[in-house]
Amino acid sequence: MHIKECIMSAPGKAILHGEHAVVHGNVALAVSLNLRTYLRLQATSTSKVCINLPNINTFLSWDVTKLKQLLPDSGAELGNVNELDAELVRRLRDLVGVSNGTLDTRSMAILAFLYIYLSVFAGSGELPSLTVSVWSELPTGAGLGSSAAYSVCLAAALLSASGTIPSLLSDQESTARWGEVEMELINRWAFQGERIIHGNPSGVDNAVGTWGGILRYHSGKITPLNRVPMLRILLTNTKVPRSTKVLVAGVKDKMNKFPSIINPVLESVNAVSCTCEQTLSEMTNDTPTPEHYNILEELIDINQHHLNVMGVGHPALDTLCRVTLARGLHSKLTGAGGGGCGITLLRPDVFFYQCQRPLLSALMNRF
Repeated sequence: MHIKECIMSAPGKAILHGEHAVVHGNVALAVSLNLRTYLRLQATSTSKVCINLPNINTFLSWDVTKLKQLLPDSGAELGNVNELDAELVRRLRDLVGVSNGTLDTRSMAILAFLYIYLSVFAGSGELPSLTVSVWSELPTGAGLGSSAAYSVCLAAALLSASGTIPSLLSDQESTARWGEVEMELINRWAFQGERIIHGNPSGVDNAVGTWGGILRYHSGKITPLNRVPMLRILLTNTKVPRSTKVLVAGVKDKMNKFPSIINPVLESVNAVSCTCEQTLSEMTNDTPTPEHYNILEELIDINQHHLNVMGVGHPALDTLCRVTLARGLHSKLTGAGGGGCGITLLRPDVFFYQCQRPLLSALMNRF
């Protein structure tokens, strides 16, 4: 098998509205960020499979022959992009020495890589020796889709290396884009990586990482919003670590315990997402007005209160909302919550450099 060297990248994301509610069949609006994860795949002749993750100080390698022993007798049993193979996940956990409850970033990243690698190449009858290096501009555990960007890069690179999707770059090209069939396949494999890392993800993060732009996500259906106004967003990292898997499970527990309370909250978040989408559409068709921004700011405040009701807030995020509101700005968490990042909407007439120093000073004094 001839493996061509390739370099991939995928963007992170911020969710405007719909966190947690989207996991339960409601609408979410998400936007890609100008912060990316990068991957380089190189063929080797070492009979080893290596992964290098400098952001988390990890370099590991395995003998190809040892990895082959993890495959079922028939490689055709693997490669199902729609279902996670629980037995392969169990074998990989044993190989890496990861217990079932382990959630740390390093272990999950390794498991996702090995799972996609073995699944993609199982049907070829040969496991190639290669080295995959991944580095990122995205902080981990901050709600910016770092794991999804990682999974998208893995899926795209390994599918391309296996010949499952074509390698489109020629010597004269610097970038390339696959068709919808290939993009959907990348997205589905990236979602499997996300399932290993997060347990029950919505699919929003890997969709944004695959397609980019601004997306409407509802029950697995992805709709790009092609004509939307440019929004200026201030991104604040509280640097409070948290686990998406734990937070998603916590919301589910609340739903089971208080269904008559939490289910209407999720429906209201759905309405917030739809109202925001309608407002953005109006701003595109007409000249944006102060009233449009009043609506967007009110929706941010409403959604943040809903997220606190779901139990995914954090004192650091409350501080962000309080400090920015004192300066006439409106903020909410983005992503899983429990810390991570918050977003603040900036109106076109707000010159950030005028408020940057006092605002950042106030935030730093409180975090």
